[in-house]
Amino acid sequence: MGFNIVRTASTPLCSSKSKSKSIFSTLLRFHPTSLSTFFPSKPAASPTLFISATPFTASPVQQPKRGFRGGIVAMAAPGSLHKSEEEWRAILSPEQFRILRQKGTEFPGTGEYDKFYEEGVYSCAGCGTPLYKSTTKFNSGCGWPAFFEGLPGAINRNPDPDGMRTEITCAACGGHLGHVFKGEGFPTPTNERHCVNSISLKFVPANSYKN
Repeated sequence: MGFNIVRTASTPLCSSKSKSKSIFSTLLRFHPTSLSTFFPSKPAASPTLFISATPFTASPVQQPKRGFRGGIVAMAAPGSLHKSEEEWRAILSPEQFRILRQKGTEFPGTGEYDKFYEEGVYSCAGCGTPLYKSTTKFNSGCGWPAFFEGLPGAINRNPDPDGMRTEITCAACGGHLGHVFKGEGFPTPTNERHCVNSISLKFVPANSYKN
């Protein structure tokens, strides 16, 4: 999920009909979910989203002040935590259900973990399975938490129906996390950006894993 990092010329956002179509096409390409999810059919009381024409640039990697050296993290077996829609509705908040189970997204820059850099592990908010170490989190400037890799076996990847992006989900429960992008030029070991909804995550401090 998140904006795919695209460098554009410094031109007016809507100087012509063709340029408007081009920018709209770009928005469809780099947004973490479809616009129908981002702008519901009944948008009463929904905040207005303003998108700047200024392109993102790769930011230096920002990580915790001290490297988290947690040991091997126990993980649930892939696909072991599937529940019915009614069961998920009973244990998730309405917003968690919208994002984790209906593949929604949160507005950029509003998530709890967007600019959060404490030491620990980020687990799935739906089932509690560990997904990312804090040492793999970096500041991409996209407006959502970004990680350059997940824990082994924790993340599933599936192409979106339109073939334009690759969705990432929790391997244990299938909860929607966001999207993964490659080759954007960030100074990370994998040259990948896992763009994840904060609401799909639950942070567990590093000291919780100490014996």
